[in-house]
Amino acid sequence: MAEQDATLTEWLKPFIEKLGHKKRRQMCPVYISGLIGPGDRKSIEPMAERLAPDRYDRLHHFISDGIWDAGPLEAELAVQADRLVGASDAFLVIDDTALPKKGDHSVGVAPQYASMLGKRANCQTLVSLTLAHDEVPVPVGLR
Repeated sequence: MAEQDATLTEWLKPFIEKLGHKKRRQMCPVYISGLIGPGDRKSIEPMAERLAPDRYDRLHHFISDGIWDAGPLEAELAVQADRLVGASDAFLVIDDTALPKKGDHSVGVAPQYASMLGKRANCQTLVSLTLAHDEVPVPVGLR
């Protein structure tokens, strides 16, 4: 686990530098660890319980009230993607991804064609940009 934490910390360094505020730089690794780490629920409360029980308010603030310019983070992501898989024979893949959803409380959830299901279903549809070279894909955008 310590090796994974060190690898994640190293990977996040150039992104964290772009966040500016000290509290953002502290909470970003906690949030990312919560998203990619174990646990079925990836909302703030269960992630805080697992990773930072004494910092729930800070984690919640980081996500709900955190306002920063995404431009520098997106630019850094492009730099890192190019470093990892950039080449003259790399491809930019533009794809739609449908996430099946129950209920209608998430933004954009509606009965629509879900490509992964091959039919109309209640889902959220996202468009992703992925830079790929050989068999290595690196997501660079999601809307």
